[in-house]
Amino acid sequence: FITSKEPDYKANTEYFAVSQDMFGDLTTLTLGYRRGWDQVYRDIKTPQGFIENDPTFHERADHRCYSLSLTQILTRNAILGFNYELLTDQGYLANPYRKIRFLSPGQGAGFTLTDQVYPTTRTSSSASLQLKYYLPYRAALTGQYRFFHDTWGITARTAEVDYTHPVRKHLILDGSFRYYHQGPADFYSDLFPRANYQNFMGRDRELAAFNSYTVGAGASWLFAMPFVPTLGKNSINLRVDHLMIDYSDFRNALLAGTYGAGNEPLYKLNANIFQVFVSIWF
Repeated sequence: FITSKEPDYKANTEYFAVSQDMFGDLTTLTLGYRRGWDQVYRDIKTPQGFIENDPTFHERADHRCYSLSLTQILTRNAILGFNYELLTDQGYLANPYRKIRFLSPGQGAGFTLTDQVYPTTRTSSSASLQLKYYLPYRAALTGQYRFFHDTWGITARTAEVDYTHPVRKHLILDGSFRYYHQGPADFYSDLFPRANYQNFMGRDRELAAFNSYTVGAGASWLFAMPFVPTLGKNSINLRVDHLMIDYSDFRNALLAGTYGAGNEPLYKLNANIFQVFVSIWF
């Protein structure tokens, strides 16, 4: 059971799983169930400058997830894994801070903002395959492919390759490449022709079509603490990832005054992510 609380969001999650080894421990089957129930609020700024919950806004969301995992040892050096998840969501599923925009020629930047309108139900499913192969010199190569589809019309595909290489006894290097492609939701648009154009309308960039690429590299230095016998295995870890996201139909609305509504440059994101942490086993 997990519970979390933020100023504008409360979440509770319970999780159950059962696992069974079969065929001489060469096959492992795991079935899981996860249930979540959330409360959604919206923060506003009072005339006095304080941030508090909007007394007119309080929504709920319910989530259920059913999962199946199958791991098969193929050979002495190869392991194949298959995972499947079916997720159902019901309730308030939008972001209370995001807005849609629709054309309004002659007004401001040429568009007007209003609240998003999302469906109150969503069913999604995902399936993935992972193959891990151990090389003779203690290195490992991993390939993974994942497919996702939901009732909002979003289809996504992920492909990832990871390589881990030990250097002598205490140093481990790894590198990875990840590609992700997503199609848009049926009710998504960067700029709607008019207000109330359709029953459901969203402009959250997470619903848009985009491609993303992530290239990463990391290093782990293993060390011991002789003066603390119970802490025999420890590591200092460094990882750097470069993330690139190119949107196909989400534009930078902040530049509407320069280019005109609907003609702004497509939004792009390039980020470097650095992680430094220490792991201690006891």
